Amino acid sequence: MHPILIDLGPLTIHTYGLMVALAFLAAIWWGGHEARLAGLKHEIVPDLALLILIAAIVGARLVYVLIELPRFLNTPLKMLMFWEGGLVFSGGLALAVPAGWWAVRRHNQPPLPWCDAAAPAIALGQAIGRLGCLGAGCCYGKPTTLPWGITFHAEQSLAPQNISLHPTQIYHALAALLCFGVLVLLRQRLPRPGQRLGLYLVMFPVLRFIIEFFRDDHRGTVGPISLTQLMAGIFLSVGLWLLFHQPKGEQHDR
Repeated sequence: MHPILIDLGPLTIHTYGLMVALAFLAAIWWGGHEARLAGLKHEIVPDLALLILIAAIVGARLVYVLIELPRFLNTPLKMLMFWEGGLVFSGGLALAVPAGWWAVRRHNQPPLPWCDAAAPAIALGQAIGRLGCLGAGCCYGKPTTLPWGITFHAEQSLAPQNISLHPTQIYHALAALLCFGVLVLLRQRLPRPGQRLGLYLVMFPVLRFIIEFFRDDHRGTVGPISLTQLMAGIFLSVGLWLLFHQPKGEQHDR
């Protein structure tokens, strides 16, 4: 693909960095829209977004650096250059959720309705951000002979060159887009606070776990599974609890 979108000497725009920026802007816009529909204090979205953005980048980059630590030991400054490619979404989500929870509580707002508003926004951001992965060649797939395989030719690409690979970046983008669509369509059918977030944390990990089998980049292993599959399992457990857990008061009413 095209890791570098514009190269004008001192001005270099990386496709990955641009798509990540667009992903955050889209997520902020849709999150504000969801907050307004839910009757939440949507004026605080910019403040929340800034904190969540920082937390997400730190968490996503930290996990990536830990996975690729030997590669960074000789060039430690490269650890900071996330715009060239190298963010682990699961790591970003793991840090962004508690950061957002804390920020919402600081504004005296109910956390779970805000999490529900954020869930489709996160999925939309994922779908766009994965196009950055496609541009940079990170998160690449295993070799394939399937007709929809893609081949990377750019020297700066993080993927192996001149080999047909599973387009796992596109798989991820389509999976995120599916999550976004389902969460939007079921907005009125999941009335209990936390259910939309729960559904997202069920759908995303299941799809991510499956897509992992088609990926070929190093992601660290925990026994027979990858580190990201382990994190997906943790997210799934939380999602199932949020989706099906009923407060004691509701159980008594039934």
